[in-house]
Amino acid sequence: MSTADSKRDDDTPDICANCGNGEDKNSSLKACTACKMVKYCNRECQIAHRPQHKKECRKRAAELHDEELFNQPPPAKDCPICILRLPSLKTGYRYKSCCGKVICSGCYHAPVYDNQGNEVAEEKCPFCRTPSPSTDKEINERTRKRVEANDAYAIYDLGCDYRHGECGLPQDYTKALELWHQAGELGYTEAITNVGYFYDIGIGVERDEEKAMYHYELAAMKGDMLARHNLGLEEEKAGNMDRALRHFMIAAGSGSSISLKVLKVLYSNGRVTKEDYTTVLRSYQAYLSEIKSPQRDKAAAADDQYRYYD
Repeated sequence: MSTADSKRDDDTPDICANCGNGEDKNSSLKACTACKMVKYCNRECQIAHRPQHKKECRKRAAELHDEELFNQPPPAKDCPICILRLPSLKTGYRYKSCCGKVICSGCYHAPVYDNQGNEVAEEKCPFCRTPSPSTDKEINERTRKRVEANDAYAIYDLGCDYRHGECGLPQDYTKALELWHQAGELGYTEAITNVGYFYDIGIGVERDEEKAMYHYELAAMKGDMLARHNLGLEEEKAGNMDRALRHFMIAAGSGSSISLKVLKVLYSNGRVTKEDYTTVLRSYQAYLSEIKSPQRDKAAAADDQYRYYD
């Protein structure tokens, strides 16, 4: 291995790994986009050096990918009403197409009051006080306006309507995928997970495990715990238990009860150490404490479908 190949990241030398020329006022070197370890004068030098560099490049690129993949997820957003962390499971929050806000189930089911402190009998949005829609036509019109405003959640929701054939729309998997891709590009991670699931199962597209893993990884790195759990299942199926456990532990520590249940089974089978299981249990309990409130507990008790952590 050359001296240039042994350098990494900030130690990347300012000389071309192929011809040895350095930077000058008339030219600049470009780092290898995959590994960041070496630099080149131009594409010709990069192609010429590829046979010598390929093995080390792939190894370092994989290391960089895993560093990003197994990072702790970004923190969840807060409910705009109660200012508590939103639950990680979709059953713990609701999207309001009238104002484009995502609020927790506790605030969603809490009474709405007018300016004089009187409870409002009419069903209204807890955030903007807009009356709730009563027909599919009203729902679709609000969704359309939010979609036109490039609201990622509204675009995702419209994709779900096409996926299931709801709100008066036909079932159209191709349209659902198109909308989920759009929502994912705008930053809504659950849409990316859904794309991965369609490739994983083969719904509306040819089954493609590589594309499924790509989308699961992309969503997991952006903080989607269902995608993270699915990655754990795929790694376990492939026999990569170390990687599977890392995914399950990150997901469970961020509120995924299904990942916690998998870890419990693995612990009982002796495949997870007591130390690791204790650590993830503490992280899960800390997550529950962070999202817990009397208002959310009341909503969960009123209707089991609104449970947000189990």
